[in-house]
Amino acid sequence: MTHDLKPYPAMKYSGVTWLGKVPEHWKVLPNRALFAEAKERDRADEQMLSVTITKGIIRQQALLAESSKKDSSNQDRSAYKLVRPGDIAYNKMRAWQGAIGASEYQGIVSPAYVVQRPREGVNPRYLHHLLRIPAFAKEAERWSYGITSDMWSLRPEHFKMIYGCLPPFPEQGAIVRFLDHLDRLIRRYIRAKQRLIKLLVEQKQAIIHRAVTRGLDPNVRLKPSGVEWLGQVPAHWTLKRFKFLALVTSGQIDPRKPEHRGKILVAPNHIKSGTGRINCDETAEEQGADSGKYYVREGQIIYSKIRPNLRKAAIASIDCLCSADMYPISVRDSELRPAYLLLLLLSVPFTQYAVDCSLRVAMPKVNREALGGCWFWYPSLEEQDVILAYVKEAGEPLDLAIKRAEREIELFREYRTRLVADVC
Repeated sequence: MTHDLKPYPAMKYSGVTWLGKVPEHWKVLPNRALFAEAKERDRADEQMLSVTITKGIIRQQALLAESSKKDSSNQDRSAYKLVRPGDIAYNKMRAWQGAIGASEYQGIVSPAYVVQRPREGVNPRYLHHLLRIPAFAKEAERWSYGITSDMWSLRPEHFKMIYGCLPPFPEQGAIVRFLDHLDRLIRRYIRAKQRLIKLLVEQKQAIIHRAVTRGLDPNVRLKPSGVEWLGQVPAHWTLKRFKFLALVTSGQIDPRKPEHRGKILVAPNHIKSGTGRINCDETAEEQGADSGKYYVREGQIIYSKIRPNLRKAAIASIDCLCSADMYPISVRDSELRPAYLLLLLLSVPFTQYAVDCSLRVAMPKVNREALGGCWFWYPSLEEQDVILAYVKEAGEPLDLAIKRAEREIELFREYRTRLVADVC
């Protein structure tokens, strides 16, 4: 479909840096000519909406289902703003990151959001695509004000001064139909790749589960562990409570101090569920950290104590900091290899125990007492090395396939972003 696209016969310079050249017959107008700010309130009975960076405007219940954010439905909502279908809403503090979009729903948003209603002759879906391209995010950043980046705000009076481009109304509709069709195709492809990744992860988890609960000898003699959630384990393996095998670091540090603010800061969202992989290269200063954190030494395990069903744990490859929502763990090296303990922390039996413990408290998390009292099962150091080598060898082809699929998803998302920018 895209290979049939042809360039416009005549282009003109828009006079606006972020727009560059636009088709000669398109209008270049300030946002005040495209929008009128909407300030309807007193609709507390409407559903809550949220403006996200990745998806635009979604129902808040959908956001709560996939995150650990607190439900704000019980808060006073008298000052919340009404959003009608077709309205554009943005988060004042995150517009420069892409938190803007057109709404498909009627609902209310926090007073921290700005609601703009497109004027007659403007297709909201066209504006949705235009305002979510990276070039507009950069322009929004230029017009945002604040002491630091995490406090920048795009005020309504500045938003209306930003210029945008506007094709004739029928052409707006054609652009929207084209982009929505391509978006559906790309999303379908991405969902297929995500299903493949899920199957590959499950296959790897099955390999690890077998290795850490039965070892590599299919004929090994088993014994009752005496632990209800664990069942039987190889007869020659040892069972000990966590507190006799490892130590959780105590005492938080101030990430604003000169000796700490330049260190990488790892939070639960920086660890990919169930993989033991950390994806973070931002320092405490870059993240604006100002509350207590834990100091983590290279080789220590970092385990997220909140929402243990997500199985977020990894080994630190450098000295760094971690969120107070995580435990830095040192392993007694006469009993366990750190990499083997990591496998146990990511295992199905331990996760089941951790989830059961977390449900007994108001905020789903594993406290130090519950972790310290947990039984762990393991073979000799020599057998641990053999199991680790086997898991690595068996898992490498699966890891490569997963990374390849993730890269393909990333490339298609980049293609979609470039396509929208080119067409709009």
